[in-house]
Amino acid sequence: MRRVPTTWLLVLLAGAGSAQAAKTLDVYFIDTEGGQATLVVAPSGQSLLIDTGYTGFGGRDTVRIAAAAKDAGVKKIDTLLITHFHDDHVGGVANLLDRLPVTTFVDHGPSIETKDYPSAYAAAFAKGQHRVVAAGDKIAIKDLDVTVVAAAGKVMSLQNGGKGEPNPNCSGIPQSTSDLEAGENSQSLGVLIQFGKFRFADLGDLTWNKELALLCPENKVGKIDLYLTTHHGGESSKAIWGMMPRVAIMNNGPSKGGDPAGWKNVMASPGLEDLWQLHFALAGGKETNVPDTFVANVDANDQGRHLKVSALADGSFTVTNPRNKFSKTYAAK
Repeated sequence: MRRVPTTWLLVLLAGAGSAQAAKTLDVYFIDTEGGQATLVVAPSGQSLLIDTGYTGFGGRDTVRIAAAAKDAGVKKIDTLLITHFHDDHVGGVANLLDRLPVTTFVDHGPSIETKDYPSAYAAAFAKGQHRVVAAGDKIAIKDLDVTVVAAAGKVMSLQNGGKGEPNPNCSGIPQSTSDLEAGENSQSLGVLIQFGKFRFADLGDLTWNKELALLCPENKVGKIDLYLTTHHGGESSKAIWGMMPRVAIMNNGPSKGGDPAGWKNVMASPGLEDLWQLHFALAGGKETNVPDTFVANVDANDQGRHLKVSALADGSFTVTNPRNKFSKTYAAK
């Protein structure tokens, strides 16, 4: 038998170690025309899908989810997390099961608007595993730390894992009197996903007052690298500034979300390096949209392109726009 020189063996082992260390957390922000579907793929290959977009439209949103899953090498959804029970978040669940099996269904409990689960969703989780989670709970995804920061109208406390960082941006923010504070949006299941030093927050459609409860006077989430804007880029308070996201992704449609007031508030966040959008927002004009380079879909009649984020455990990450093949890397801090 031919003996392999020790120096060669060391090089091979070092190369194998580098390859293993280079495994990424991949996040696909899928275009559901102002709804939400976010596919999270851990380095282990386990998948977490947050919301399913709309029903109907010829299964449009599920086709787009399936395309992202194929790109990621995902053949099943290990965990489906529904942030809340509005049609733009849970509507596509029946279509989804026609293409991808789901093992575990996670939600905040029955809708407070209907006092029950949507029938299609209830039929879906009856065939799998179903779990209701509360603020502070963990969701098991190998290689990731997934913390529920808000659910069913409650937010994470300092006792169950909150960071407790003072938020200097809370002064003078009034409570909202909107009717939305009594609906399903206020019940949104929000999560903090961590891979090593990389931190990503998705708060669903969490309402103004619930944001304040989570982030003021102390920011219980802590500083984050990546932020998916709430309400599809609708208006939010400057309380979100306390998280100091380096990059924000806006899951807006051409005529839903991406409101000028919400866009300006995100853009003003201290330390923000870039905002990326799923769509050019027609209501805003060039003044309140990012340059086309950072927009996945620039026309209303688009091809439903997604945005992709790949993160390393050291906290560095890359955002890629498949439409124009443009990528930007954000170094670890």
